[in-house]
Amino acid sequence: MDNSRKTPFDPSIEVSPNNPCPFLRGLVGEGFVDGGTVSLRTLSQTIANASGETGLKKTSARIQVRGVALIANGACHILQSIFWGAQLDRLRGGPLDKLGAGSRILGVDGKVNEDELSRFAGFGGTCVDPDGGTEIGLNASQIQTFMNDNLKRAGNQARWYYPLLMKFEWPILLRIMGKGQGDDRYLSVAEVRTLFNERKFPDRITQRVASQPVTPPSLILRAAGGLVAALLLLGIVALRFPDQFQPMLPHVIGQFVAPPLPRLVEPRAAYWLEQNWALEDRHWFHHASQGTATFPVPYSWFMALEQPRLHFFAKPGMLHDNDHLQRFGFIPSPQTINTDDATLRRFGYANVYDKTKPVPARLWDPPVNWGRQADNVDGLPVGFARMTGVADPATGKVGEDRIGLTCAACHTGQIHYKGIDIRFEGGPAMTDLRKLEITTGLSIAYTLLVPGRFTRFADRVLGPSASDADRDALKQKLSAIGTFLKDWETTYDKTIAGKTRINEKTKREEQQQDTEEGYGRLDALNRIGNQVFSQDMALSGLSGFEKNLHAKDAPVSFPPIWTIPWLKYAQYDASIEQPLIRNAGEALGVTALLNLSDNSPKDTLFRSSMDIKNLNWIEDLLKGSAPYPKKQLSGLTSPKWPSDIFGDAAWKIDGERVKRGRKLYADICVECHLGPVNDPVFDSEFPSQSIWSSSRWETIGNDKVLNEVQKSAKGMGTDPAQASILATRTVQVPGFLKLDPTQNLNTWWGCNLPDVSSTDMPYALGLMVLVDIVSRKAMDDAKIDPKVQQAWWGARKNCPNAGPQPPDKPEKGPWYRARPLNGVWATAPYLHNGSVPSLYWMLSPAAERPKSFCMGGDRDYDPKQVGFAVTDGESCKTGQSRFSTLASDGTEMYGNSNAGHSFDGTPGPGKDGTIGRVLKEQERYDLIEYLKTL
Repeated sequence: MDNSRKTPFDPSIEVSPNNPCPFLRGLVGEGFVDGGTVSLRTLSQTIANASGETGLKKTSARIQVRGVALIANGACHILQSIFWGAQLDRLRGGPLDKLGAGSRILGVDGKVNEDELSRFAGFGGTCVDPDGGTEIGLNASQIQTFMNDNLKRAGNQARWYYPLLMKFEWPILLRIMGKGQGDDRYLSVAEVRTLFNERKFPDRITQRVASQPVTPPSLILRAAGGLVAALLLLGIVALRFPDQFQPMLPHVIGQFVAPPLPRLVEPRAAYWLEQNWALEDRHWFHHASQGTATFPVPYSWFMALEQPRLHFFAKPGMLHDNDHLQRFGFIPSPQTINTDDATLRRFGYANVYDKTKPVPARLWDPPVNWGRQADNVDGLPVGFARMTGVADPATGKVGEDRIGLTCAACHTGQIHYKGIDIRFEGGPAMTDLRKLEITTGLSIAYTLLVPGRFTRFADRVLGPSASDADRDALKQKLSAIGTFLKDWETTYDKTIAGKTRINEKTKREEQQQDTEEGYGRLDALNRIGNQVFSQDMALSGLSGFEKNLHAKDAPVSFPPIWTIPWLKYAQYDASIEQPLIRNAGEALGVTALLNLSDNSPKDTLFRSSMDIKNLNWIEDLLKGSAPYPKKQLSGLTSPKWPSDIFGDAAWKIDGERVKRGRKLYADICVECHLGPVNDPVFDSEFPSQSIWSSSRWETIGNDKVLNEVQKSAKGMGTDPAQASILATRTVQVPGFLKLDPTQNLNTWWGCNLPDVSSTDMPYALGLMVLVDIVSRKAMDDAKIDPKVQQAWWGARKNCPNAGPQPPDKPEKGPWYRARPLNGVWATAPYLHNGSVPSLYWMLSPAAERPKSFCMGGDRDYDPKQVGFAVTDGESCKTGQSRFSTLASDGTEMYGNSNAGHSFDGTPGPGKDGTIGRVLKEQERYDLIEYLKTL
């Protein structure tokens, strides 16, 4: 179009009533742009020309106009807007149409309402025209008052984002058509009336546009620009809506986007099951620090961090928000138990189904004296603890409070059923700790990089009146942490890419790579090794020990911990007999501070932040009094099937099925799992198989513990990855540590180990001796009396497991142990690696089990199959993790086999993995019914 020959206002040019913007109507009415689809470039350049700006201000105007035009037709039409342009005749009802919350000057039929124009003029005043004389107009302040009144008049019709849209309406019109300068700049009511009624600009605006013709871009440039804009838009949308878009992004981009999380569904009600713990026992266990600093920042920093999500029109939520942390699988917890019943009931406490009031552990025989009650002043979920009075293990200098995870973070269970949450102590958590790790790291990165975030962070940590020097120092510290985390991830990826492993199933060397942990699983054993033998050494100033890293490739379901103190071996792989070593190793694995430096005072070597007292008290709280001579377990008991909570018939126990199932249990399960610990009827009907008369009770010191049945991973046919870790992984340590497992473990425990290098050793021995030394140091630092120390250690040895012991038949390792099945209903998914979703599939031929299913989120428990009813290969909801036995290329996923423990025939030589005959459908459900009662 030749704008120099453009004729004056021509009322014959129609403008669609579905174009409600007065400025755009003027551009169409005067013929500067078409009334239909207009490219973003043409639209933004034309309006920037009309503004009269030059240089960077003009460029800024073009960018703003393009951004508004991009969304003008709605989110569903963004790509269309990028490649073809904005559709000016389809703006009505879109994001820019405020649906009654605007000026109402232009009706839906495109006609001007003179009463509304008069109302608009009423907000103005007399202004001095720069060309002489005076007229009625509105300055910036009066326009803001006008827009605020529009919102007020709209009432409930107004939406939260309307004030933002208004910034691109009347204020922009003032900027383009206004007269005067600075605070005296005003919008002429007469010119606005002409614009609305005649779709005509003042001559000065028309001249600006006509004198600067818009040149269309080349097709190649337009396509390239569209592609760049599309990629930019995709990145922005992915950052704003990570739950929906992060999985679709390539890794190089996706690693900067928060991992997707399931939606949060608030329960109608929640109940904690009775398990012999009083309310104060529960709350202490949930929040008592074991001396860990799991998160890489001080407590106050963690509480000041925002979620790594972009919110264009509002501030993001806080990282610690309860509804945010619940989406990682954590269970909400009250600030205190000293509150009203209504509050307690909201968190599942003080419910109407409580039949007893357990005696607090402080009054047990013997009592558990854990000092003061643990607090939760900030209302963090179960498993979060504040560590106060933290001293740097190397320097002794007391630093800021830290935040760490407790035993309860991984060993507190919850199931959902039709809007009701059932919670229980000691069960497997359904958390995704890897997602929380990534999210925390990204939260630190966003705080440093996203404009405005660090200012808010510093205000929360230091206070709004903090000096610039203090803010700079805080930013430097946060940046150092962010740099360390980034570099560590890079180091981990690079190291693992260069390492191999032996695949025990194929007997071949293959490259190491992580196996996704997901909801309800964690490769705890490899993580502990990576923390202690690599990251702790790096933090202690030792270099070169990244070579000790190993891929997180053997994730397991969190094991239940009721009954554990009275089992000789707690872990799936029967690797540790000594309870204090077991608990201390776990504390080091979830990042207790540890000094392994040779540059610190000699008496600080092996010093840690581990709270050895709390670790001992936690064990006492779990075990209660000795099971003999009473022949019953105390301490934390397993949860009972909650049929009395649900009116649903699916939860009712069928007595006849239980009788048949008890007989099947005696025939099928007792060989490995022994008799049940909590069924007197079984003991009377099958006295020779009663666990209380079993020869497997072994007296060690003053206690009797149950020496569980151990079976070889090969014979059971189950995935060998976890059992193979301690058998195959090795670590190297600096000589000055003098770990010397042969000498130390033989001296302290009489392990009768052969000579092993003090610098290059099996991971199992390295971990045993290091945790032993650190625990002894912790007791000495805590000034624990030597006699008390000896009592805490007890008589159970810190020696490697020798494998199946008499009367069992020797089997070649590695081994898994079989535990009693009390509370088994509450431990889905099954097998050590969480590969079998329900008891129904555990009692089925392994070949028939689902090979791919989803976990996490609001997945309902299935009381019939007892576990999770899944469909093989099902589609996952947003944020759920997928368990799969197969990788994307069809090969077996390392660590994820669901084979073994199979009811598919007669056990015998050459039938690894077969443990029993095929069960009829009725038999499966009879046995399941009985297992519900344990």
